Amino acid sequence: MTQQAPRTAIVTGAARGIGAATARRLARDGFAVAVLDLNADACEPLVAEIASDGGRALAVGADVSDERAVADAVARVADELGAPTVLVNNAGIIRDNLLFKMSAGDWDAVMGVHLRGAFLMSRAVQAFMTEARWGRIVNLSSTSALGNRGQANYSAAKAGLQGFTKTLALELGKFGVTVNAIAPGFIETEMTAATAERLGVPFDDFKKAAAAQIPVQRTGRPEDIAHTVSFFVSEGAGFVSGQVIYVAGGPRA
Repeated sequence: MTQQAPRTAIVTGAARGIGAATARRLARDGFAVAVLDLNADACEPLVAEIASDGGRALAVGADVSDERAVADAVARVADELGAPTVLVNNAGIIRDNLLFKMSAGDWDAVMGVHLRGAFLMSRAVQAFMTEARWGRIVNLSSTSALGNRGQANYSAAKAGLQGFTKTLALELGKFGVTVNAIAPGFIETEMTAATAERLGVPFDDFKKAAAAQIPVQRTGRPEDIAHTVSFFVSEGAGFVSGQVIYVAGGPRA
């Protein structure tokens, strides 16, 4: 990056997995990074790691489905790191079950974090982006948006994020803000490990079976997604907006 003052990025769900890899990558790219998760203490090790590598980072605790918490968190980031003009909506949870076993609470919890959270975070940061006449929003969808047994709530939320992405791209484009989505395939995270546990399959066997169905013959890593985020938020991607890219080791319809 060539500007004198580094831009500020917020990554939600950043204490581990894809979010942590993304925060590390953006810090290496020159951004000041707000590492946001439900518990600020869980973010501190990553913040310390980024600082030891010469970057600037801030641990922020917030429930992204809570309107007041989001407003307070974004205000704190603006005060302590600078106006946030990059947002990665990565926070997510799973509450998997077949439809007839799924509770309303499990449905609402998933919708609250994925969809309400992305809405609240995006609404909170757009003012800084439109004022700067520059911004980048990246939403984390999933190949599950195409449908996945036992994930009616998660699949619906991830499909909803794709519509949300395209609509924000239309609304914010005239302000120099791009909005895109990444739909990961099988990525080795605590979330996929939890899915294997739910199915009663050892995680190594689960990964091996998944890799056999993937054209590149391996499962994904959080760094694969972080690299794609890095592209979307770059200066060079300013003419790319409203897109959903499937990072899944092969084509997905």
